[in-house]
Amino acid sequence: MSPVSVGIVLVSHSRALAEAAEDLARRLIVAVDVPVETAAGLADGGLGTDPGAVVEAVERLTERCEGVLVLADLGSGIMSAEMALEMLDPALAERTRLSAAPFIEGLLGAYGAAGIGKDLQAVATEADGAAEAKRSQVTAF
Repeated sequence: MSPVSVGIVLVSHSRALAEAAEDLARRLIVAVDVPVETAAGLADGGLGTDPGAVVEAVERLTERCEGVLVLADLGSGIMSAEMALEMLDPALAERTRLSAAPFIEGLLGAYGAAGIGKDLQAVATEADGAAEAKRSQVTAF
């Protein structure tokens, strides 16, 4: 199996949510081990997002990964992630993508793809396709 070349940053308003999402991915997809960093909640334990924390998480991953996929939960989490990408050194920003994927489904798709050594574009594509995959599973009543 190829080494993991893509890490994942989880941006959430809630540290507990981000940690639970990571735990879910690791427990459902046990055959791989993907580097995941969280940038979730505020330093005081409250709800919120911090672009600086996102930058730090991306920087930690780029030290050991060729690329980084950022998944954000919603609203200002997305805005914090976008601000963080603008704050990154241009060389790091080139190796980082923000996904529009749903948080949990996107994480599972990205985690599996990264775990088998797919490149950043393929990992992002897998995450982004998660919403449609879920939609196809839901039947109309």
